[in-house]
Amino acid sequence: MMKVAELTKRESEIAELFAWGASKKDVANRLFISERTVENHARNIYAKIGCQKINELCAWWFCTTFHISFDLSPLKRKIIAGVFLMLLTPQVFAIEHQDYCRTMRTSTRTTRTIRARRSRNESDVDFIYF
Repeated sequence: MMKVAELTKRESEIAELFAWGASKKDVANRLFISERTVENHARNIYAKIGCQKINELCAWWFCTTFHISFDLSPLKRKIIAGVFLMLLTPQVFAIEHQDYCRTMRTSTRTTRTIRARRSRNESDVDFIYF
C-alpha cells in the first residue's frame, strides 16, 4: 500500500511533472538539471512513497493532490478514472497533433529544377533531390 510521504520541493516538482506525463528527458530540460539527477530524485521518490513504477507514482500524486482516498470502492475508482480520462483526452490529442505537425515540417525535401538545353528527345526539366 502506498503511504503518505514528505517530499522535498524538488521531488514534488519532479513527481508532478511525471504525473502529467513528462519523460525523464522532459523533466531534465524543464528544470535545467541532468537526466541522471532526475533518475536519482525519482529513485528517492519511489522509496519514500513505496512504489516501483511510474504509473503508481502518477496515481499516488493525483490521489494525494486531489485528496482522494486510496481505499475507494471499485465503482468510485472507475468514476474518478473516467472523469480524469475525460479531462486529459483533449490535451493528449492536442499534444499528438503538435508532434505530428512538427515532424511533417522537419521532413520536407528541397527540390530544385534545372533547365538545360537538350535535344528534343530528352526531357526539358530534371528534378534533383537533396
